Amino acid sequence: MKNRKRVYHGLLFRLVWIILGFSLLSACNFTSSKRNEHTVRINLNDTNAEDTTYSPTDTVPYLKVAVSAMISPKETFAYYKALFGYISGKTNKRIKIIQRKTYSEVNELLNNHQVDMAFICSGAYVNDRQDGYPIKIVAIPVINGRPTYQAYIITYKYSGINKFEDLKGKSFAFTDPLSNTGYFYAISRIKAFGYNKKTFFKDYVFTYAHDISIQLVAKQIVDGASVDGLIFDYLKYSHPEQLKNIRIIEKSQLFGIPPIVVPPFTPDSTLKKLQRILYQMDKDPLGIKILKKLMIDRFIPANDSLYNSIRRMDKIIKQ
Repeated sequence: MKNRKRVYHGLLFRLVWIILGFSLLSACNFTSSKRNEHTVRINLNDTNAEDTTYSPTDTVPYLKVAVSAMISPKETFAYYKALFGYISGKTNKRIKIIQRKTYSEVNELLNNHQVDMAFICSGAYVNDRQDGYPIKIVAIPVINGRPTYQAYIITYKYSGINKFEDLKGKSFAFTDPLSNTGYFYAISRIKAFGYNKKTFFKDYVFTYAHDISIQLVAKQIVDGASVDGLIFDYLKYSHPEQLKNIRIIEKSQLFGIPPIVVPPFTPDSTLKKLQRILYQMDKDPLGIKILKKLMIDRFIPANDSLYNSIRRMDKIIKQ
């Protein structure tokens, strides 16, 4: 009888998640039958121009930019719109935004040279490098004076869950199997207690967007989640109402911040041009305005060793 109740609860949990997932993703204009691709067409003489539909027959060159689904498609477009407009104006090319549901799909686009540049998670970067694909870092953001970030373990404000150990036997939301803050960190904490995700949690789901994980906790669909602290802080600034019933119960150590990268074998001239644009943004009045909106201090070069702590954690997880 007890096992039947457990199975019933698990099925009910998944049913509720599926229903909520469809409603959340529909609100973000995302459908599983058609991959999200937006093209930002910028009037090069007006960086505030409205976006229009890109025509494949148009001969004006463009940059294909992949964005990992760290936040839902609607939020992603709103967040990056001004930055893409800036890059478009500096390169005299339009930007074609390509989104994929999973981090591994974006890595695949990079490795197959199907995009010119990508915004990816630190965990996805580490995983890709370990697979032997020498993707190159263009730049990394400095936020609040540092090129690092943290995972936040969150729960519902009135859940009575006060520490990570209290999540044992509860339901949990991960972001993506290659997400550092949305997966690696939480799994490393579970392993420290001698468990795996199946034996530690009653139920778990992958949301493929940090803001959706946050919404699931806020709506009490899951008991907890591990999310990107940068995205949490951005939502606290831009959509504070979404976090009013959320409580952070733990913050991770500092990790190397998510990088902007280009595919293997990208010509040095292309790489250096993109670097000049990003490195000089904080010296340009328009660039400063955009960075402020994104809550970024500036962009800087990055050494691959910045991500060694993630590699060590990933190695422990895989043992």
